[in-house]
Amino acid sequence: MPRWFNTGGPCNPDDHYMLPPEERLPGVRDLIDRKACFVLYAPRQIGKTTSLLTLAQALTREGRYVAVRVSMEVGAPFPDDPGAAELAMLSEWRGLAGSQLPAELQPPPFPDAPPGERIGAALGAWAQAAPRPLVVFLDEIDALRDITLLSVLRQLRSGYPGRPHGFPHALALVGLRDVRDYKVASGDSDRLGTSSPFNIKVESLTLRNFTRDEVAALVAQHTAETGQGFQSSAVDRAFELTQGQPWLVNALARQLVDVLVKDRAQPITAADVDRAKEILIERQDTHLDSLVERLREPRIRAVIEPMLAGGTLGDVPEDDRRFAVDLGLVRRAAEGGLVIANPIYREIIVRQLTSGVRDSLPRIPATWLTPDGRLDADRLLDAFLSFWRQHGEPLLGAAPYHEIAPHLVVMAFLHRVVNGGGTIEREYAIGRGRMDLCVRYAGETLAIELKVWRDGRPDPLAEGLAQLDEYLAGLGLQRGWLILFDQRSGQPPIAERTRREHASTPAGREVVVVRA
Repeated sequence: MPRWFNTGGPCNPDDHYMLPPEERLPGVRDLIDRKACFVLYAPRQIGKTTSLLTLAQALTREGRYVAVRVSMEVGAPFPDDPGAAELAMLSEWRGLAGSQLPAELQPPPFPDAPPGERIGAALGAWAQAAPRPLVVFLDEIDALRDITLLSVLRQLRSGYPGRPHGFPHALALVGLRDVRDYKVASGDSDRLGTSSPFNIKVESLTLRNFTRDEVAALVAQHTAETGQGFQSSAVDRAFELTQGQPWLVNALARQLVDVLVKDRAQPITAADVDRAKEILIERQDTHLDSLVERLREPRIRAVIEPMLAGGTLGDVPEDDRRFAVDLGLVRRAAEGGLVIANPIYREIIVRQLTSGVRDSLPRIPATWLTPDGRLDADRLLDAFLSFWRQHGEPLLGAAPYHEIAPHLVVMAFLHRVVNGGGTIEREYAIGRGRMDLCVRYAGETLAIELKVWRDGRPDPLAEGLAQLDEYLAGLGLQRGWLILFDQRSGQPPIAERTRREHASTPAGREVVVVRA
C-alpha cells in the first residue's frame, strides 16, 4: 500500500512520506556526544516529536546509547503539586519506554523518593542501571508551570553533575519555548536566579521549516510511489503559501492527492494548490484552531494588531515578541522586522478576527452584480457606502481588535460580497502604514487600500494616493479605492461624515476616495 502525507501525530517511515529529521537538526549529535544538556524548541506541528522518536531509535539501534523520548505533559494539571505531577509523569514514562526500547534496555523500577525529588531520583537510577549511556529527550516540558516546573528544573540542575553514570549522559528539554522563558513560566524568575542546568547561551537549538527543495523532495516520494507528479510551479506555490511549515505542507499535499486530484495520471498544478489552500482555510483543522485561540491573548494581540494596521509595535516587551515567534504565528523576515509566518496563517488570522462581525452582518442584497454575474465596482461602492452609513457604527463594537475595528468590518462586508465565488487577497505588515486588499470576482479585480487618520497626524490622503499608486501598478490596474478611516477625537457620527471623493494618483490613476 502506498504511503501517505501525515497530518496527525508522529510520522512513521513505513506509513508516511517523511524527510530525514536530523537534516533539520544540525549539530544535535555533537551535543549528545559531548554529554550536553540542551534545549530544543520550535512551534507546534513542526515535527519535534517525529524528530525525537526517529533520533532516539537511531541512537539506540546504533548500539552506543540507550535513547528515549518521554513526555512531561501529563504533569500539567498539577502546577502547584509537584508530587502528583511526578507520579503522573513517571507512570507514563514507563509506558513510553516500553514502546520504544527492547526488554533488556527498559528502565529499572523507579525508586521511592519524597515529592519534589522523584524525577531526579528516577533519572539517576535509570542512568545507573542502563547498560549504555542514557540519553533522554524531555518533550513538552513547557506544559509544566509554577511550582512544578521550578521543582523539575531544580532536580535536573541538582543531578547534572552526576552524569554520565549517576545521571543521564545527555538531556534535552523540548518544547515551544527557549529555556530563558522557563523562568517566567515558573511563576517567579527570582527563585531560579540566573543559574540553570543548561548552557543556555550556546546549547539551544531550534527545528527549522522545510526549504523549497525539501518540499520538492517530500512530494517526489509520492511521485515515485504513485506516478503522480507535481509541476514545478505547484511546488513553488506550495512553498510560497506555507513557507515550509511542515504540517501545512503535509495538509496541502494530502488535500491535493486524496481529495482534489485523485486521478494519479493527472499532475498537480499551481491552481490545484490554490484550491487546496482555500479548503484548508475554510476547514480550519485542529492545528489551525489551536493557533487562532491565541489571538485574544493580550501579548499576542499586542503584536498582531499593529501588524494588521500597518503601524509599529511600540513598547511591546521582548518576551512577548519572542513568544509570538516561538508559537509560529510570526517570523523574523530576512530583511528585518516581524511578519506573519506564512500567507495561509495571514488569511486565517483575518478570517478569525472578522468572524464575529460576519455573523453580525444584516442581509445585504447583491446589488453589485451585473445581469451576467460580473462585479460592477460602481454599484459595489454605492452598496458599501449605504452599508457603512447604516451599520458601520454598531458593527465596530463586534470587532475584537478595537484599533483596527474599521478594517475588520470592511473585510467582513467584502467576504459577503465574494461569498465563495471570489477571493480577497490581503497585504499587511509592520510599518507599511496601511492594509491593501485585492478583491477578485468573476474575472473582475478591485484594489482597495485602507488607512487611518489619527489624532495629531496630517490628512493621510497624499500618502495614501502614492501608496495606492504603487499597489495598482503591481496589479496592472488603472483605478482603485482609497478608504480613509477618520479616528480623530470629536468627529461626527459615521453616517454624517461618510462621503466619497475623486482623486488621482501621482501617475494619473483614477481613485475613489472614501472618507469614513
